[in-house]
Amino acid sequence: MMDTRSDGITPAAPPPAIGFRPAAVLFDMDGLMIESERTLLECWRQSAAELQLALDDALWLSMIGLSDKVCRQMLHDRLRTDQAEALTARLGALYGARVEAGLPLRPGTRRILDWVEGIGLARAVVTSTHRWRTEQKLERCDLQRYFVTVVTGDEVRESKPAPDIYLLAAARLGVEPARCVVLEDSVPGVRAALAAGMTPIQVPDLVAPDAAVRALGHRIVASLDEARALIAPALA
Repeated sequence: MMDTRSDGITPAAPPPAIGFRPAAVLFDMDGLMIESERTLLECWRQSAAELQLALDDALWLSMIGLSDKVCRQMLHDRLRTDQAEALTARLGALYGARVEAGLPLRPGTRRILDWVEGIGLARAVVTSTHRWRTEQKLERCDLQRYFVTVVTGDEVRESKPAPDIYLLAAARLGVEPARCVVLEDSVPGVRAALAAGMTPIQVPDLVAPDAAVRALGHRIVASLDEARALIAPALA
């Protein structure tokens, strides 16, 4: 008998394991390894309230996974220049203090990093965040030691959802894009990985994938532990 939920809806089948032996695992940073998105949302709300700006969470959530340049333009499209600049400055100050204090890791981060390192797979951080902030986060969270290379949004002309940043990571590792597994939480990141010819596994954080996202056909899991379980059989 087919299993059904209490509401009568048949649950989706678990995604299939990776069907090839990967040569590298590429990790997004914010919202995937580091619990930064919720912290940013809190700082966003506080900044908007202090400046008396009527901004809802949806605007900020729509920026997840995008480059600083694109997010800044989205603010300028919505606010006056002085308001956008004031919000950016205040948000940066609040968030910077939280980063400096050290942000928590997402569940399963240390386990999957120890595992990937232990089996000797090449690994890289691939993030839309600027390098100086990326290095600060990785250092405060004691994650930099796990990675062969770090690729940031200010190193490419077009960041996610363009494929450039993932292709650069593969080139630095000396690995074919088709042999890279990408772990991402955001839709722009998934689109970037697919455009680069890589295999993404999405671990959503604050934004749940809708029907359009699921139609992309990639693997979606609830945790980094589940992502590891999709990679492990290919390495047996």
